[in-house]
Amino acid sequence: MPLHVPPAPAPALRTVLTALSSPTAVREARTPSLRAAQGPAVAETPLPLHVLDRITPAGASATRLAGWRFLVRGGDRALAAAETRLTPDGWAFSHFFEGPYVASTEHALRQAEAMQQPYQPRLLSVPELYMLTLWLHGDCAADGTTGHPAATDLLVPLAPAPPGIAAHRPHRVSELLPVLTHRLTPPAPLLITPA
Repeated sequence: MPLHVPPAPAPALRTVLTALSSPTAVREARTPSLRAAQGPAVAETPLPLHVLDRITPAGASATRLAGWRFLVRGGDRALAAAETRLTPDGWAFSHFFEGPYVASTEHALRQAEAMQQPYQPRLLSVPELYMLTLWLHGDCAADGTTGHPAATDLLVPLAPAPPGIAAHRPHRVSELLPVLTHRLTPPAPLLITPA
């Protein structure tokens, strides 16, 4: 079933295309694979990047849009990713990067394409756990920049995933959120009473 990739804001895409066409931006990027690309690099698969700031005591997740991430493809594979962020002046190019999350995102998107149900792909970052997931939202017509993970949405942890959480295994939000809540909850202080 095809994924319904939400359209990125035109100014966000323009900033990435401008950076890709700038020899200085590409040369100064910390992305050897992008600098060594032989043909033209293309920005595609825009994914809204949401951050899970906290999980409320009721178990609901508080997320916010942090930017848009584009896979930068050269030939038949993703070479790097480009990220944009919203500033007071509008969308701005942030940086290029490469590493395991680029290939892992590409792998998770291929997995999602093979699923029977259509989804809207997004990214969900859990900074406190150094975790990034592909968030497969069930409402394909929704605005990709807003909303919170629904209980029936899927989260696919990208590799490297935190210890004890399997990468590339889809989890319903209702199943994974309690695990994340447990990991994000600080341990109760140890009370020592005088003898």
